[in-house]
Amino acid sequence: MSLAETLISTGSYFLIITAELLILFVVVSLLVGILQAYVSREKMQRILGRTGTITGSILGAGFGALTPFCSCSTIPIALGLLKSGVAFSSSMAFLFASPLLNPVILAMMLVIFGPVITVVYAVVMFVFAVVIGLVLDRSGYRKYLKQVAIEGELIISGAKSQQIIHFALTIFRQMLPYLLLGAAIGAFIYGFLPTDWVLAAAGPENFFAIPVAALIGIPLYIRAETILPIAAVLLEKGMSMGAVAALLIGGAGMSIPEITMLSAIFEKRLVAVFVTMIFVAAVSTGCILQMITW
Repeated sequence: MSLAETLISTGSYFLIITAELLILFVVVSLLVGILQAYVSREKMQRILGRTGTITGSILGAGFGALTPFCSCSTIPIALGLLKSGVAFSSSMAFLFASPLLNPVILAMMLVIFGPVITVVYAVVMFVFAVVIGLVLDRSGYRKYLKQVAIEGELIISGAKSQQIIHFALTIFRQMLPYLLLGAAIGAFIYGFLPTDWVLAAAGPENFFAIPVAALIGIPLYIRAETILPIAAVLLEKGMSMGAVAALLIGGAGMSIPEITMLSAIFEKRLVAVFVTMIFVAAVSTGCILQMITW
């Protein structure tokens, strides 16, 4: 294939995947905006409870699964929940689930990977979120919270329809660059990265591909919305589904910026334990998806 043909193919791929993801993203953002407008934070705090129970951790993970935030946006919200007296287990489950399990990510995964992979990913991530919240709470890690002051949230006034549109537009503006970046990188990989390189580094035959992919994600700070279009191309190039999942979880769940922010509100021991649990979740989820798609 000539350079001109490669550039045309790359550009076509970029336009197609960008159009698909933008349409999907607008629809999901409006749906989440409706939820945000009709379910107040105070109501969520009452629902989540103030004691560390299994139900509270499940609800915390569920709350995280309904909020389209990246890891660095989730941390201040989790801190606000803790300051409001919400159970530690619920807050930690939310902190884990929100950047990895929100409606935008699941909708994009459904389009890119299909229903089976999406459902398995969602179930495994949800279980991990609940377990992480409970383990940290029952092990007494709340004592490793630092005393940090938080600023009040911006209150959006106006009719419900205005709130929904404002929320959807705000999320759209915040995440659009990441979607475009992911689509651009994915298109470049689609057109220019040799398949043999991908197979050698992260193909199904590489035993260490999954843990290595999880570790690679740490310095990248890859938002899930960015890595998903890239992942679609990497799969076409021969990267294993397990390695893709580990890269997604590692980059979106335990990146260096998130670790830095966690260090501002957690003692070092709690940061280390939380990051270790995310790494275990990344590798475990990758192995499970790898067995399914083998």
